Amino acid sequence: MSVAGINVLVEETRARQAAATAPLLAIRDVSTYYGSVAALRGVDLEVGEGEIVTLIGANGAGKSTLMMTIFGAPQARTGSVVYAGQDITRLPTHAIARLGLAQSPEGRRVFPRMSVFENLQMGASLHGGRHFAGDLERVCALFPRLKERLQQRAGTMSGGEQQMLAIGRALMSRPRLLLLDEPSLGLAPLVVKGIFDAIRDLNRQDGMTIFLVEQNAYHALKLAHRGYVLVNGRVTMSGTGRQLLDDPAVKSAYLEGGHGVAAGA
Repeated sequence: MSVAGINVLVEETRARQAAATAPLLAIRDVSTYYGSVAALRGVDLEVGEGEIVTLIGANGAGKSTLMMTIFGAPQARTGSVVYAGQDITRLPTHAIARLGLAQSPEGRRVFPRMSVFENLQMGASLHGGRHFAGDLERVCALFPRLKERLQQRAGTMSGGEQQMLAIGRALMSRPRLLLLDEPSLGLAPLVVKGIFDAIRDLNRQDGMTIFLVEQNAYHALKLAHRGYVLVNGRVTMSGTGRQLLDDPAVKSAYLEGGHGVAAGA
């Protein structure tokens, strides 16, 4: 083999190794604005393949804005969002969804006049319903309550059931990366436990990569491999879930009924 051919092989090997070690999602120096108001300021974070990564912070910190920025609405004004090695910063939302990302948004946002079954069909429409029967069985095994409610209008279900449906609808698109925005918001403690148990099962049994935005810092950090703290649009702390749970500043601001600002802001 020629020297040129060997060099090509070396470069291809290096590229494969870099792809294997690169994070599935990389957010680099992202700033997002609403008009002239900065909602995110130079945010940097990563989500590795097979991880659960959580983002905690107070109301108004910019958590949901970051979720929406990943999906391109609004788009980052500066910085980049890279998914599976591809820069998706300027892609429209529908194109991003086709790459293997799915989101269960804050407030559930199910289609209230449609049945549970029809909502799940909407989630599967991205792939033309080719795997619908198997995916429906999988979602119903994860959330047995949905199987009992398939013909019920989504708007008549409880908040916890609607949250299960929102997550199930996202799963029907067969995502490689699942974004969950405040899945425990407004739910009873027993229901919250069920939701977090389901998230854990998705990661451990299916190997699904999950990026979780959550106000319930204790549950989120206990579940997560790694976490970030967002304060006024900036990431101020990061570490493993256990490290952040044990950090005095995080305990004071988010785990002991406090509403202060974590260290580093």
